[in-house]
Amino acid sequence: MTDQPRITFNDGHAIPQLGFGTWQIPDAEASGVVAQAIAAGYLSIDTAQGYENEVGVGKAIAASDRPRSGLFVTTKLANSRHGYDETMRATEESLRKLRLDALDLYLVHWPIPNKDLYVETWRAFVELRKQGRLRSIGVSNFTMAHLERLKDETGIVPALNQIELHPRFQQRALRDYHAKTGIATESWSPLGRGRLLDDPVVLALAEKHRKTPAQVVLRWHLDQGLVVIPKSVTPSRIKENIEVFDFRLDAEDVGRMAGLDDPKGRTGPDPDTFG
Repeated sequence: MTDQPRITFNDGHAIPQLGFGTWQIPDAEASGVVAQAIAAGYLSIDTAQGYENEVGVGKAIAASDRPRSGLFVTTKLANSRHGYDETMRATEESLRKLRLDALDLYLVHWPIPNKDLYVETWRAFVELRKQGRLRSIGVSNFTMAHLERLKDETGIVPALNQIELHPRFQQRALRDYHAKTGIATESWSPLGRGRLLDDPVVLALAEKHRKTPAQVVLRWHLDQGLVVIPKSVTPSRIKENIEVFDFRLDAEDVGRMAGLDDPKGRTGPDPDTFG
């Protein structure tokens, strides 16, 4: 599945549009689970310092038959490691745990506005990219105000913003801003923590396309031009979640999914107050 669609960043690098998420996978299990994902055809692996499983993820990458150039690896800076010098140290720790010389994508996991260190942290990201330790740099859970401040104070626009996004919380205003400023959008919690899978609209579309509800929701993300990172530890679902490249939703389907959007549909923390 090396011909999977990719999204090109504002720096010229490109990320596979569908990747494998590792949130809540314990370090002891991560190696085996990620190995299954790579064997199933996933070309992109997403982890984070805060997930505490970088060692296991690194083992799977090192043991894979796929060459390093054939895998796209993302990790994220821990919320406790903001600040220029601390970011520099934390990055080296992640690279060592993942057994990598460079990261394909490094993200500021949360802005943590009450610390007010995310601009200083971003300056360290920019320097690490200059040094070749990071190929692309981005953020996660940043609002328009946070992104504007990065742009105004550093002149460097993130390659990507990874945000909570699913049919019940579609984040259209933020996605429009991303499109205007050249920032790729990546969806975490793409299935709405499973709460979408018994929705009547999703069930009807699954029956129409002879796919599972999860496959319909993941296809919605792809058709919207989003990068998406479903997570599972179940082998059958790991395989199921990547079998979404043989169908598309039509205009009527997309219209029905648009009707699921709810301004109160957020399932995770609010970036303006988290931390």
